[in-house]
Amino acid sequence: MSGSSGTIPVAIVGAGGFTGCELAWILAGHPVFETVALFGSGGGDGVRAIADVEPRLRGVVDLNIEAASVGEILASGARVVFLATPHGVSAELAGPLVNAGVTVVDLSGAFRLRDGALHAAHYGFARDAALVDEAVYGLPERTRGTLAGASLVACAGCYVTAASIPLGVLAEAGAFRAGTRPIVDAVSGVSGAGRGASMNLGAVSARPYGVGSHRHAPEIEMNVGPVVFQPQLGAYDRGILGTMHVELSPEWEGADVGAAFGRAFAGEPFVRVMPEGVWPSVAGVRGTNFIDVAWHVDEERAHAVVFAAIDNLVKGASGQAVQCANIAVGIDETAGLLPGGVRTAAGVGA
Repeated sequence: MSGSSGTIPVAIVGAGGFTGCELAWILAGHPVFETVALFGSGGGDGVRAIADVEPRLRGVVDLNIEAASVGEILASGARVVFLATPHGVSAELAGPLVNAGVTVVDLSGAFRLRDGALHAAHYGFARDAALVDEAVYGLPERTRGTLAGASLVACAGCYVTAASIPLGVLAEAGAFRAGTRPIVDAVSGVSGAGRGASMNLGAVSARPYGVGSHRHAPEIEMNVGPVVFQPQLGAYDRGILGTMHVELSPEWEGADVGAAFGRAFAGEPFVRVMPEGVWPSVAGVRGTNFIDVAWHVDEERAHAVVFAAIDNLVKGASGQAVQCANIAVGIDETAGLLPGGVRTAAGVGA
């Protein structure tokens, strides 16, 4: 079933949360996807206008958030369903939707970790093993080749995205000194904790959290290998800045790091390598699907510091989900994510 004028009908489940609202905003300008229905995350959600939750959507998305059920989601006619839902809710909804022929793009952690014991330790529930096998990991810069035609996409976590895109390149190239682990020190705005978290930034104190236990640690290691990961809370609303320390293999120099990134990121539509002396910032990526990357190498000590900035609600969640969905259904992966259309060989715009 197609939407109006040959568009593809989509639905958002969990539309009242930060990432659900961000999805609604992005999809409102998408040239192919047409949002036909919005649903809550369950738990007795009442019907309400999405503009009452997110005022910037007033007059942009004139849909109510309805109570979610598999039957109602399927009745909407959506061919693609985004699950911006808690992990357990995604685990319950994904199977029936996939079995009904719907493409499911899951923003939660329900299907990210392949190892069942590791998943249970960090998320506290079991999953359908067949669905785990069917799920395709959604980090386009690392897994683009497996996303086309996927029926279930498990989108990468936000910290994971910021760390894995640059560190994955270095790991694959053999840049890490034997016996060492990269250190990932990453700071997130308070929106990373979800809509239930206080947004009174004046009361927020920068501090570490999830010490030694954050569930994104095994996911980063799934992509990069062993790391030391420590997240921190920043006194700002959205964005992640990652600072990653790498002890380089003896044969590696600064030029080798630059060459590895140059090869890996050439042609990547959403990876911006910063000019020399310009450093990534959360302000520089706010509201975009870009990841900004820069690095510095201490040649004497063979130590590299890699910096990466993303908007945790876009490249770390909703924008990445749209990017994955674009690839899964076979349209340009930049659709709906760049001003003026899609990125072409000549630049931005189509």
